[in-house]
Amino acid sequence: MDSGPRSAEAAGPGAPGPSLIPPLRAVVRLRRRVCLLRKRRVPPPGPAPAPADPPQFFTFDSPEPPSRTPRKRRRRSRVVLYPETSRKCRPRAERRSRAQRCLLLLVAIVGFQVLNAIENLDDNAQRYDLDGLEKALQRAVFGQPAAVARIVALLRDYLATHVHSRPLLLALHGPSGVGKSHVGRLLARHFRAVLEDGALVLQYHARHHCPRPRAAQGCRDELARLVADVAERAEAEEKTPLLVLDDAERMPPALLDELHGLLQPQRAHRFRSAVYVLLSSQGGAEITHFVLQNASRGPPARPDGAPRAEEELRAGLRALLVRAHPLWQAAAIVPFLLLDRRDVVSCFRDEMAAEGFFPEQARAELLAAQLQYYRVAGREFAVTGCKQVVASVNLL
Repeated sequence: MDSGPRSAEAAGPGAPGPSLIPPLRAVVRLRRRVCLLRKRRVPPPGPAPAPADPPQFFTFDSPEPPSRTPRKRRRRSRVVLYPETSRKCRPRAERRSRAQRCLLLLVAIVGFQVLNAIENLDDNAQRYDLDGLEKALQRAVFGQPAAVARIVALLRDYLATHVHSRPLLLALHGPSGVGKSHVGRLLARHFRAVLEDGALVLQYHARHHCPRPRAAQGCRDELARLVADVAERAEAEEKTPLLVLDDAERMPPALLDELHGLLQPQRAHRFRSAVYVLLSSQGGAEITHFVLQNASRGPPARPDGAPRAEEELRAGLRALLVRAHPLWQAAAIVPFLLLDRRDVVSCFRDEMAAEGFFPEQARAELLAAQLQYYRVAGREFAVTGCKQVVASVNLL
């Protein structure tokens, strides 16, 4: 029964008591576990990296670039499928496209350039006052509405621009007294007024400038010199000159050859911009036959009958004139038809007013009755036109 106290006493005063043994055992177990964990994390063999000392002063060395991490691929958006029955609405960014704005700007620029070109054409044509010329011809030339309209239309198309590839050749053909020379004088007067320079208008009469006894070569050299002077002056002033050549049927072949050479596009640039007006009675018999034949047939059954007949007349005249000289191949032929009695009366009244007489209708009809006429299908066409009007009025 006394063994317990004895054993405690036998252990001595320096031995630990029984209450300290379990904590000691727990500490020992923890130490062993820490040692095992350290042994598992042993570093690889090799020299240990020296610890980097922090810089003692400021440097501009760039820091090491950070390691790039792989970028994630962007998922492509799926195509939006619109139902067939619903209304398709495009995104706002697609509606406001820059390409569409550039296209609209380009269209606006092209439209502005076209409008500017049209205005330049109008400005160049207004210099010659073709509207005033048309009114003057309609007022002073009787019985030739188709010829006047064709002359003005050809001049309007040619004078719309200043730069041309070849000159314009107007060939006015018809019998005597139908108004060819009168139209030539009106054209010369009008161009002198609008060009403000009489040197840009040349009137050449074959009967006066080149009579038959004179050598044809001399006439050719003189005509070439006159045309060269006019063309050079017109080029300096940037204007289109007018050259009226009357009595073309009296011109020798040398003069026609010179005119044909002036119309070629390979000539100098100053010769390409010009208007030539040839007045000739060649083809007068064919025009007379055409007028009398169409007067006997009566009015055309269709509205386009008259223009088609005039086109056939121009084609027949061209074929006839080309056989005489190739100059007429490049000409715009304008036929002048016969004048009926009413037109001759108008010529008498106009001449009486110009001479200071009162243009009385009865007196003009009395003077017109003294002339000779072709009488076909109830109509009367003057044989000599208004050729004898001036002489008859001078006798008053």
